[in-house]
Amino acid sequence: MDKTARIEVDGTSVELPTLVGTENEVSIDISTLRAKTGAITLDWGYGNTGSAESGITFLNGEEGILRYRGYPIEQLAESSNFLEVSYLLYYGELPTQEQLKNFQSEIIHHTLLHEDMRHFFNAFPKDAHPMAVLSSAVCALSTYYQQADESTDEGLDLSMFRLMGKLPTIAAWSHKKAHGQPFTYPDNSLGYCENFLKMMFSVPAEKFEPHPDISKALDVLFILHADHEQNCSTSTVRMVGSSQANLFASVSAGIAALWGPLHGGANQAVLEMLDNVVQSGKTAKQYIAEVKDKDSSSRLMGFGHRVYKNFDPRARIIKVFADRVLSLLGVNDPMLDVAKEFEETALSDEYFIERKLYPNVDFYSGIIYRALGIPVNMFTVMFAIGRLPGWIAHWKEMNASPKNRIGRPRQVYIGETERNYVPLKSR
Repeated sequence: MDKTARIEVDGTSVELPTLVGTENEVSIDISTLRAKTGAITLDWGYGNTGSAESGITFLNGEEGILRYRGYPIEQLAESSNFLEVSYLLYYGELPTQEQLKNFQSEIIHHTLLHEDMRHFFNAFPKDAHPMAVLSSAVCALSTYYQQADESTDEGLDLSMFRLMGKLPTIAAWSHKKAHGQPFTYPDNSLGYCENFLKMMFSVPAEKFEPHPDISKALDVLFILHADHEQNCSTSTVRMVGSSQANLFASVSAGIAALWGPLHGGANQAVLEMLDNVVQSGKTAKQYIAEVKDKDSSSRLMGFGHRVYKNFDPRARIIKVFADRVLSLLGVNDPMLDVAKEFEETALSDEYFIERKLYPNVDFYSGIIYRALGIPVNMFTVMFAIGRLPGWIAHWKEMNASPKNRIGRPRQVYIGETERNYVPLKSR
């Protein structure tokens, strides 16, 4: 393959270097295009623009491949746990037993929030969306750790430990606040997911013990969400971090980006669709028939994916745990019954098979969260907890790169040309 690409702009021909990634992805380095030709590229949504060279996650949407640091997601979901995967994303290699033990210990011992932050939660209205609380609280953490020097390995590690430890506490307390229940403090004798479930659902009047199968399902969900290449929220973390904003501020911005219904809010949209079907009295087959009708406004949520043109590999994994959780809990819920009907119909319907509209990870994660009793407005918060190690790993990778520059996209101006100011009395 040629090592350059030739581009001609208004009669000016320039050669630009061609780069090939380790998985044979080809890219054209256009960083000197404007300097050489005066022209820029226009790429709405950046679907054809690489913003970074990254060694964290490989994604092949055509073949349904997802790997973290080279390890297939299927192997990690089966054999690893969330904190081990977090170590892998952050440090680049799987840990030894001793390294994982120390890593887990550091995170567990940073789960407590400063006691003054109790007042922070009280300042929000009862019906505040937990994603707003989460983003605000994470940004506020930077005020408690203003002396953190994230330019050093030790300082950045400490910020990472603090975020990984405290985000589940913030998430659980936002839930408790909305329900008027007392905050449950972290229990460092429990594992990461068990501790989160206890903070979410325990009350002082009753004993609470997380079921191991439920904890495992949640752990796998967090693994599947841990990173997904240069998506909207990850790109936001990198963009904000490129200005040398601290890790807390950058992650806070990523949480805000994740909040959008086209990104992390997708699993919430699935449940809202199911609820609409139940409330209307329709069957899944009737609703699907409406979806097929071009004149209908009905939309099918939780099927297909912008990146995956085949089956979402994460969905194959989590489907097993969705079936296991539903069987374990024996939940009698018409919304979940409709969800199973959607799944069975779509997987056998030629309309969806031809278009490769398979259930994605948002479809199954929404079902699991619903079965666990997690409120719909907390779904995206769960996504954020899982995505946190990926955000941190990308922030670290970007700031360690000698090629890092502050993010500054260009634009194609389509406004008015030069005009003379007209005094107010003359208008």
